[in-house]
Amino acid sequence: MTKAWSKIKEIMKKDPRYALHAYQFVFEALDYTTNMLGKNQQKTTDADRHVTGKQLMEGIRKYALKQFGFMSLTVFGLWGIKQDLDFGNIVFNLVESGLMGKTETDSPDDFKNIYDLKKVFDEGFKFDGKYDIHLSLKALGIKKR
Repeated sequence: MTKAWSKIKEIMKKDPRYALHAYQFVFEALDYTTNMLGKNQQKTTDADRHVTGKQLMEGIRKYALKQFGFMSLTVFGLWGIKQDLDFGNIVFNLVESGLMGKTETDSPDDFKNIYDLKKVFDEGFKFDGKYDIHLSLKALGIKKR
């Protein structure tokens, strides 16, 4: 097991609220966000690599919709994520373990009240595609009244 995975397992012993997959997702979403913002993770200064909580939350939103679509909220629930602040808790668990960095002004509250997960991933989800419910109902043998 790599050193990073060992540290994450230790985090989970101290704070069992979130699944291992939630931590992996946050790393992937951070990578997605830095690429989306044109930031280079290979740069030597923190300022060149830094992503704010608000920027990461936007990256999480976009990456989740890309990866899970309308199932995002369900997946997050399975991982123990129920609100935006949960992402802040995950990030700061990683910061405290040395797996992520932060600036002096960063805090878990940077992830608070960015968006309502239910509104973004459930009520706000738009299906992009050509889908005709009438054809699906017909295929299932259900007649519309």
